[in-house]
Amino acid sequence: MNLKKIAVIILIILMCAAMILGCSQQQARMPISHSSGTFMKESIARNKKLVAGEEGKIDSIIKSNPNVKYHASNKGYWYRYDVRNTQDTLRPKKGDVAQFNYEVKDLDGNVIYSELELRPQTYYVDKEQKIIIGLRHGLKLMRKNETVTFLFPSHLAYGYHGDDRRIGHNEPLIYTVTLTDFKPDNKTTAE
Repeated sequence: MNLKKIAVIILIILMCAAMILGCSQQQARMPISHSSGTFMKESIARNKKLVAGEEGKIDSIIKSNPNVKYHASNKGYWYRYDVRNTQDTLRPKKGDVAQFNYEVKDLDGNVIYSELELRPQTYYVDKEQKIIIGLRHGLKLMRKNETVTFLFPSHLAYGYHGDDRRIGHNEPLIYTVTLTDFKPDNKTTAE
């Protein structure tokens, strides 16, 4: 072998050795910041305080009307019957098509959206999400031709974001709802 070939082989061996040694001694970098969970703890504390404040306001509305019977739902909102239907026993269930009218107020009783503005609504029960979560649950408590007033904390209404129009962030709401009718969805019964 000539000297040139030996030099090339030695150079290749040295380069391979340098790469192997360089890679094997490399250590993982430590993260720049360490998360201690402080942000989450502060967020939870803020949300608990917000919910407690909203529930306090709702409680004062309930106490200011001692002659009106409010019911606490297991979903975290309160409601009263303005017009009750004791004749019917059926309530909307998943897949039914519900027709209803409603009005939205703030906790001071100021109208945010009138019934006329909101026009009659059609809702496929538990199959669409075009209405707030509190109302999705509330409609399933109602019977045909009942009118119910719901007191929804903000997390069951429009939450932190609001509705980008008239409802601000973290705003608890009063919904007065009349369930005018509900029927099985013909599309699902035909299948």
